[in-house]
Amino acid sequence: MFRFKQFTIRQDRAAMKVCTDACVLGAYANVTGAQQTADRVERILDIGTGTGLLALMAAQRNVTAIVDAVEVDDSAVEQAIENVSDSPFASRIHVIHTRIQEFVNQAAYDRILTNPPFYTNHLRSPDAAVNRALHTDELPFEELLAAVVRFLKPAGQWWVLLPPYESQKISELAATSGLKPFQRLMLRHHAEKPFFRVITGFCFDNLPVTDQVMTIHEHDGRTYTAEFRALLRDFYLIF
Repeated sequence: MFRFKQFTIRQDRAAMKVCTDACVLGAYANVTGAQQTADRVERILDIGTGTGLLALMAAQRNVTAIVDAVEVDDSAVEQAIENVSDSPFASRIHVIHTRIQEFVNQAAYDRILTNPPFYTNHLRSPDAAVNRALHTDELPFEELLAAVVRFLKPAGQWWVLLPPYESQKISELAATSGLKPFQRLMLRHHAEKPFFRVITGFCFDNLPVTDQVMTIHEHDGRTYTAEFRALLRDFYLIF
């Protein structure tokens, strides 16, 4: 169980547990729009919601948006429904049990969030749910991109979390669908470690790319940096 300031994530039945990089995605991705422009965020799609973490973080940050959280795994769906039902945001989050490839919805989305499976040639786990959560077999990047293009509004944004190599690969594939990166956040555990995850914001417009770096820990490997604390302050109880 992982307790946040406004909700609790129960994860005993879910293959994918709460992890720091997913929390950074949930706190960093632009799900609120820009008040000075017409960029209003009214509908958000979380592809592969797992425990419901990203959907709950998005609903906390955007107090009016409707969030659809799609998940294929039976146990994860049950867990996400439980977590959402016990939260203050239950009326605005819909957990939908289906594959994103088979998801049917009439309305497009202002924002799409994804923490997708990314292993392709790694050893498999004896746990089928773990394999589904970690490996791309059931959601290849090409099919993920097809879903994003199908559901994203022309002025919308897609935010995705991946390791550096897979991030570059999906950026190349996205370009063939007209999606272009406009913002990247490179994550590293501390200043002497290599980047281990990249959060990328995509859109259909031609915008200059803004690159940022976030270091999670100080050199001791235990103390959180000021920038990490500031980003997660609204969520982590220890802040």
